Amino acid sequence: MLRLPRPKRPVPRRPRPLRLLRLLRQVRLPRTRRGRRRSVQALMVLCVLALLPMTWMYVTTGDRLRTTADAPRTEVAVVFGAGLWDGEPSPYLAHRLDAAAKLYRAGRIEVVLVTGDNSREDYDEPDAMRAYLTAHGVPDRRIVSDYAGFDTWDSCVRARRIFGVHEAVLISQGFHIRRAVALCRAAGVRSYGIGVDAKHDATWYYGGTREIFAAGKAALDAVFRPDPRFLGRKEHGVARALAAGR
Repeated sequence: MLRLPRPKRPVPRRPRPLRLLRLLRQVRLPRTRRGRRRSVQALMVLCVLALLPMTWMYVTTGDRLRTTADAPRTEVAVVFGAGLWDGEPSPYLAHRLDAAAKLYRAGRIEVVLVTGDNSREDYDEPDAMRAYLTAHGVPDRRIVSDYAGFDTWDSCVRARRIFGVHEAVLISQGFHIRRAVALCRAAGVRSYGIGVDAKHDATWYYGGTREIFAAGKAALDAVFRPDPRFLGRKEHGVARALAAGR
């Protein structure tokens, strides 16, 4: 009778926390007092360097944050993309668009520039944002789409250089709005920020944690001012939309 070989029992993987603990045990700390002192000093320097970008953002945007109730009257509002769910704005993005529609109905803005990702045929943030706004009372002729807003810096640079926006109210979640204001000001757009409320769920905590790391890139963008991933030719959609309402 033919006997098939018994399958080998899989070796259980070491739990991740135990693997990390094992790695930490392998780290050799300096044995001399001078070595330990230098290690502490190096750690302090790294912490300071890590916090500098966040400090820059808070100092730069300290007096530039508003609410929908006290937002200044401005011609243009810029709404940043925040993902789609089955082709529809995610809850986070819907909250941003609700704030823009509220500002329009209150007569505080005239045009909404929606900026987001349209790098794939099956993913179109700006058109989804436009459809949501028109369904909530903003006329289609008052909405302008930026299809190459691949990140915050790109959106800010394109708002200034492609769409000719010199001043705007920016709309995003609270954990992101300071970075948006700081970057748009660095790109030459006089900006005020509205940080809309959001449920403190896993996405919110992820977004807040991500901002700590994104602040470093934002500081580099503000210093070196790279061109966006896609710049293209100037567009006159904002100017036409403003002229249509006058």
